[in-house]
Order: sequence, then structure tokens, then C-alpha cells
Amino acid sequence: MFSSKIPLIGLKADSFRHPLDLEATKALKQIPGIDTIVRSLLGPVAEQVFYVENIASSILVGEKQLPHLHKLLLEACQILDMEPPQLYIRQHPAPNAYTFAMRGKQPFIVVHTSLIDMLTPEETQAVIAHELGHLKCDHSVYLTPVNILILAAATLPNIGAFVAQALQAQLLEWVRCAEFTCDRAALLATQNPKAVMSVLMKLTGGSPTLAPQLNLDAFIAQARAYDDISKSELGEMVKAARTAQLTHPVPVLRAREIDRWASSKEYENLLLQKQKMDYNSEVANKGGWRNW
Repeated sequence: MFSSKIPLIGLKADSFRHPLDLEATKALKQIPGIDTIVRSLLGPVAEQVFYVENIASSILVGEKQLPHLHKLLLEACQILDMEPPQLYIRQHPAPNAYTFAMRGKQPFIVVHTSLIDMLTPEETQAVIAHELGHLKCDHSVYLTPVNILILAAATLPNIGAFVAQALQAQLLEWVRCAEFTCDRAALLATQNPKAVMSVLMKLTGGSPTLAPQLNLDAFIAQARAYDDISKSELGEMVKAARTAQLTHPVPVLRAREIDRWASSKEYENLLLQKQKMDYNSEVANKGGWRNW
């Protein structure tokens, strides 16, 4: 595996949470009983239906089932300092991954086969770590009801209009902001910004045949250009209109955020602080101590 990476023992969710996630969560918490309201839209039976349906239609990853993916999960959990959830692989033509954390049930992650088919092992770990970020940050309170509604739209006929009404703007805004945080979790687990941005590039315009031909440097330049354009008043209006009904920010914007955070002091200090702790611990065990 990738042995040079630094395990972030004692990592706290708020140490890498995106500021927009913090703001959106505060706004969402001001709506009394939002969790109960969203869950009641489909009723408690829906949770159980989708929970069972996912397990029945997916492959549970483990030591004896797709062990290479299991190792990616365990290493990402070790680096992010969290207990491993279950990981399922599901045959599906739409590249996607999602997290499901139902009350009283073990949380699990589902990754579609079409997504894995486009990715390298390190990129696959970035996807897994992104989903782990939702669990690390306790996003499941709001995220699971959203996933239920999204899955309902894909599974149940004539429910699309209902879902569009049910997912109110404030809830969608929170979901988009939470994605920025989880991209940071992916970076912390892989400790390679190019791996995270490459996933976003392949989600934008990849396929099993096209993915190896894509140019990451060109995509990063594209992401920076998008960021520059959207700084204008008109650009902000277009960006807002483009994302208003999306559950995720557009991939180029996510790539730009990771590009920026990977070169920040905040990210550098997270890794450096762990190195300092390890060094001081080693010195202390030898009978000495040193503060950096």
C-alpha cells in the first residue's frame, strides 16, 4: 500500500471542515426538526426498504471478497482515525458513490462498478475516503434522508417532481457545502491532491476508454479558469443558477477548492503537527524531549 502516508491519529472533524460546511450546517440547524421532517416525507419504512435493497443488490467487500478494495478502506480509516464501515460494490452504469447511515444500523458505503472501472487504486481510495468524510463529520443526520430521496427518484416511478419539491434549497446548499469537506477528507487520506483532482476530472468527462487519455494539468488549468470567471457578478449569477438544483458542486469548482487547500498552511499544519507529535514521542521514549 502507500506506506509513506502519515496516519492522523486523533484527527477531529472540525480540523478539516470547510468553512462553507460550517456556515450551511448552522443555517440548517435553525430549521426545527429538519431531520424528522425530511425522513417523514417517505416514512420510516423507506429507510428499511433502501437499506435492504442495497445490501441485496451489492457485493460486501472483505478480506476474502475484493481484498484489494478492503485494504484501501482499512488504510483510509487508519489515516482518518475512524472505525471502518461496511463497503459495498454495486453493478451500475452511472459512476457514483454514496454513504448510508441509518439509525440503529451499521453505516455503509456503496461504490458503483462503473466508477471503479475508470479509476486507479489510489483514486478509488480517494472516493472511499470522501465517503468516510461524511461519517467522520457526522453528515449522516441530513445526508441519509437526502440519499433516500435521490434513490427513490431513481427507483420509484413518477417521483422525480416530488423529490424536486422535497429537497428544499437550504438542504441542497448544505449538501453541496458538505462535499467540499469530504473532498478534504479524500486529500488527507491519499495525501496526494492530484489523485483527488483526477477523480473529479474523470467524473466530469471520463470513461474506461477515455480516462487514461485525460490530461490532469489541463483540467487543473480549466478549474482555475472557471474560478476566475465566476468571480465576476455575472459569473456568480451563472454559477448560482447552474448549481441551485444540484446535490454536488460542479467538479471543476471542487477541483479548484482542493487545489487551493492542498497548498494552504491549514493542510500543511495538519500533516506537520502529526509529524511533530511522532518525533516528540520518539524522543521522549529515548529519555529526551524536543519542541519544534
